Amino acid sequence: MPDAHANADLYLHVRVIVSIILGLSIARLLNGVARFVQHPRRHRIWWTHLGWVGWMLLSVIGFWWWEFRLAEVPRWTFETYVFVALYASVYFLLCTLLFPDDIAEYSGFQDYFMSRRGWFFGLLAVSFLLDVVDTWLKGAQHFHALGLEYPIKIACSLVLCVVAMRTTDLRFHGVLVVVALLYQATFLARYYSALL
Repeated sequence: MPDAHANADLYLHVRVIVSIILGLSIARLLNGVARFVQHPRRHRIWWTHLGWVGWMLLSVIGFWWWEFRLAEVPRWTFETYVFVALYASVYFLLCTLLFPDDIAEYSGFQDYFMSRRGWFFGLLAVSFLLDVVDTWLKGAQHFHALGLEYPIKIACSLVLCVVAMRTTDLRFHGVLVVVALLYQATFLARYYSALL
């Protein structure tokens, strides 16, 4: 049987690494929004892009909150550690795609986002797949507690990511971000309201 104290120390180490990566993710989003306030005329803002910024902020905070459940992992391995760090890193990459260092070659955030939508929605699809593994890491009981809604949510999200990667229809992207924001807010409120 693994030493509970050693496992707790490993979990603390994992939590610190995840916190650093997710803290950088939130900082990236907040710095990006602050640039709009600091220099309102420098780049043309697009509401759909800002919607995804809001969705990412909710998602990163929800992920960070729920990773506390990793304390229930009975035995930490290097592979599990790498997986969790990789999963958190995907969030950072998504945040960086939303607010790159420079968009000078684009006419604004609409032009930038639409030209990078393949990368954004591709990584977003990867994050949904990683979420399935992460959910199983927390135990079968946790996975089943999410009910039938969870696999349906994952399947629908993957399909919508593929469609979003391919379509340039701005109305589709606008509707998608509104639906995604509303669903994410209600999902977090229903399933993540308490840790224990």
